Amino acid sequence: MDYQETLTYLYNSAPLFQQIGKDAYKEGLENTIRLDEYFGHPHQCFRTIHVAGTNGKGSCSHTLAAILQSAGYKTGLYTSPHLVDFRERIRVNGIPVSQDFVIRFVEQHRAFFEPLHPSFFELTTAMAFLYFAEQKVDVAVIEVGLGGRLDCTNIIHPDLCLITNISFDHVQFLGNTLEKIATEKAGIIKPHVPVVIGETTPETYPVFKEKADSEHAPIVFAEEEQLLKQTSRNADGTYLYQTADYKDLTGELGGLCQKKNTNTLFSAIRQLIKAGYPIGETNVREGFAHVCELTGLMGRWQKLSDRPTLVCDTGHNTGGMQYIAEQLSLQTYRTLRIVIGMVNDKDISGVLSMLPKEACYYFTQASVKRALPAEKVKEAAAGFGLKGNIYPNVGAAVEAARKDAAAEDFIFVGGSSFIVADLLSLNN
Repeated sequence: MDYQETLTYLYNSAPLFQQIGKDAYKEGLENTIRLDEYFGHPHQCFRTIHVAGTNGKGSCSHTLAAILQSAGYKTGLYTSPHLVDFRERIRVNGIPVSQDFVIRFVEQHRAFFEPLHPSFFELTTAMAFLYFAEQKVDVAVIEVGLGGRLDCTNIIHPDLCLITNISFDHVQFLGNTLEKIATEKAGIIKPHVPVVIGETTPETYPVFKEKADSEHAPIVFAEEEQLLKQTSRNADGTYLYQTADYKDLTGELGGLCQKKNTNTLFSAIRQLIKAGYPIGETNVREGFAHVCELTGLMGRWQKLSDRPTLVCDTGHNTGGMQYIAEQLSLQTYRTLRIVIGMVNDKDISGVLSMLPKEACYYFTQASVKRALPAEKVKEAAAGFGLKGNIYPNVGAAVEAARKDAAAEDFIFVGGSSFIVADLLSLNN
């Protein structure tokens, strides 16, 4: 099989959660443990940092990886979902896993894993750990796929755990209260391993504190440390941060949510230094200023063009959309045009209720089975006073928005990671 045939095989034999949703989800670690034993426990060959949370875990994972790369570590990075190419999920020093490795992994090991019927994420996690071991990485930043306690990344014993925040997402798996969701996320907390919590609510704080105490894990609440002192905007849209440890630090990622992520990251950096990681000020500055170049991060308030301005963002739940809605309100434009689609297991009403009424909407759907039909998105949007037309795919919707737009207009594309993925695929 060539690379494309191998991907087709993987998608068909172990369907993606992003494609079909809950039917691809497998609870428990039984398959993960069997795969890990078969491959000889590859995750034990390198140090790890474990990152969980509802929103911000991707940005935090990439920024930590960028800082570690700048500090001279050969750094693995495992994240999901991918936007354009499967290989984005598994990187070493920002370079995606080779097509040859993906092909070889399937050819050499399918006789073992086929009878297990693993989920796609179980299989790709095993692939990532094996690749990092083969590449002899010094450290790998591992992003949780879903939840934490039963996530198949949770076999690692990291140097640091990081939980960004808790809001409502994947409630069909993680529970329908913040306490229940926090309990699942807190499942990554390990005995004696320091844990940094980015944001809490009155419901989630005691869950994290109790779990950390029971594991004798040192716990740091970034909101209490508050190492980020002041934030301002540079002319190019990047942030200028004043912190307890660094002055005039430039942050490349421009989304409003990055203020919270950045405060969390400064607490994490302190913990890594305390754990013996020789991270210097230059490394931190380099990582924050060049995270996209160093790690290949895409889709976080990413500007794709000017005149008209076109920005995309992968925020897709109420926690993420509140920042996007606020950021849209701060833009200057003649007309705001929003290309939006969602998937069928999200809180569509919660997201739509946050969006501005004074905008032209282009309702569409992503090229995944979980995509909510554009007609249903439009129907739901009408209940919140949002008006616009239906387009069969992202390409058609963006083309229409560009055609309608004046140079002074602002086009936003989002509502789902998969809407952004389809957009970025158009530009590849």
